[in-house]
Amino acid sequence: MSEKTRTPIGRIVAASLIGTTIEWYDFFLYGSAAALVFPALFFPKSDPLTGTLLAFLTYAIGFIARPLGALVFGHYGDRLGRKKLLVISLLLMGGATFLIGCLPTHAAIGAAAPLLLTLLRLVQGFALGGEWGGAVLIVSEHGSAERRGFWASWPQSGAPGGNLLATAVLAVLAAVQTDEAFQSWGWRIPFLLSGVLVLLGLWIRLSISESPIFQQAVANAEPAPKMPIVEVFRHHWRDVLTAIGARFAENVSYYVLTAFVLVYATEAAGLAKGFVLNAVLIGSAVHFFSIPLWGALSDRLGRRPVYLLGAAGVGVWAFAFFPLIDTRSFAAVTLAVTVGLVLHGAMYGPQAAFFSELFATRMRYSGVSIGAQLASVVAGGLAPLIAVALLGAYDSAFPVMLYVAGAAVLTLITVFVSRETRGRDLADLTRVADTAPASRES
Repeated sequence: MSEKTRTPIGRIVAASLIGTTIEWYDFFLYGSAAALVFPALFFPKSDPLTGTLLAFLTYAIGFIARPLGALVFGHYGDRLGRKKLLVISLLLMGGATFLIGCLPTHAAIGAAAPLLLTLLRLVQGFALGGEWGGAVLIVSEHGSAERRGFWASWPQSGAPGGNLLATAVLAVLAAVQTDEAFQSWGWRIPFLLSGVLVLLGLWIRLSISESPIFQQAVANAEPAPKMPIVEVFRHHWRDVLTAIGARFAENVSYYVLTAFVLVYATEAAGLAKGFVLNAVLIGSAVHFFSIPLWGALSDRLGRRPVYLLGAAGVGVWAFAFFPLIDTRSFAAVTLAVTVGLVLHGAMYGPQAAFFSELFATRMRYSGVSIGAQLASVVAGGLAPLIAVALLGAYDSAFPVMLYVAGAAVLTLITVFVSRETRGRDLADLTRVADTAPASRES
């Protein structure tokens, strides 16, 4: 594509950010609902904690579908391009979320209700598994190497942006409705709203250009692997392990900070739902803006040192997080969530550029997606479930603190032994040999 028809980087970033915000809104909305309303509506015969556990089990199922989405979207994204797959992922996610808002509850159709809920959650996970890799790649492959960490971190801000939007809608509804009204029909409004948001995201995504680096690879007749994922595991298996290990603490900490906190604060600390939602709302707003700052810092210092700071930070902060929640002070709870999310941003900000710089062009979508999403199953998907189980078994937050700290240690080791990737020219990463040499500068 010529420079004249190439979409400006700012517009590419805006399209990716808005699209990922909408998709994460859909995905996180489910997590909030799983903590607040799904136990009573879809698992009413269970005691409150068991009902929450079952709701989070369907939450985790969405993560199980993410590697499958990564595999399918990565395969076609490496063969056909990034843009087409991003449009499909948005339609799938938005459609599933809208239908969740239309679902009859257990009281209306019995056991079929949680089964349908689980099916739609699987579709959500499948779509998100393909979304993340494509969104970060289309920005990484448009921007320059010197500022890749900054530009590629903006789609990452779609996660707190989506969480911010989902939490804000829920907080408004909690403020203007009675608990009875919210439990009866109000919870459906945020899910149905997804239909409008998807139309907006679709219009924006259709207006941007394909990745120039992908187009260059096609123009240079660089062969597309028949099975990109096979080539990834053949030639990039160390890089896949790097992505999995690096993502572990990032995923575990995030879902403890944003999903499990709703359970702990309401069930263990006895706080009102609106109280906790407002704290998460403020934390997510700060998180949204901190991510690009960490990404920009990684352009100056390198991906590894910034990532290591974030992993160490969340591991240590876990031991302050729950005692602050226990104070039942709004300032303390907000501080707990906000600091935790800012430290999380030190991992999440550089992550898009870091992972993009690990893989060759015609297998990059598959490599980035499968590495990230395999971690999401055992890390993010199970984090709220494990945290709720630990709280139920020990009636204490201390085991959850150890769980987060253990995840941080795993990520610290992984990133420490990995190589620095800052400054790589993605257009030159066309052969396996090109991905081998790299310094471990820090």
